[in-house]
Amino acid sequence: MPIRRSLRPVAVRRIEHVAYALLDAAPLCAISTISPRGTAYVSTAYFAWNRRFELVWLSSPSARHSQNIVARPTTAVAVYDTGQEWGEPDRGIQLCGSSPRVPQTNAHEAEESYAERFPAYEPAGRGDYAFFRFHAVRLKVFDEAHLGGGAFVTARIGRRGRLNWEMTEIYSA
Repeated sequence: MPIRRSLRPVAVRRIEHVAYALLDAAPLCAISTISPRGTAYVSTAYFAWNRRFELVWLSSPSARHSQNIVARPTTAVAVYDTGQEWGEPDRGIQLCGSSPRVPQTNAHEAEESYAERFPAYEPAGRGDYAFFRFHAVRLKVFDEAHLGGGAFVTARIGRRGRLNWEMTEIYSA
């Protein structure tokens, strides 16, 4: 499958619109971490997000992915609408960055964000679970209905979540 790069930039507002809609499309994300020995590991978690492209999730500090993050905070996250069907327009978002554990003394903002997205969340019921905050530095979106068939748009994420278009790759048969 050939891939060609388009030199035509995609407007930042358009990328934001697509990215925000994709982050709202599903309550679960797939989190990719790297073990201390360099082995890839993936897990899923419910997440909340903000317009600075920071995601927060709850996880047990003893979980493998949490231990991996402590050793190597480099993380990738994917969110996609699980109701998609083969042959129909595809959509999803991939983010790269790091995921430090939120210190208990600073967990209030993460907890507020999480409770807003998940009203059934009870802070008293989280036990030993801790919040992790994912800081994205780059994202890649694909939304064939809004960006065109096979178009993957990559943007860098700057201060306060400001996007800068980086490239558009178009996959064709």
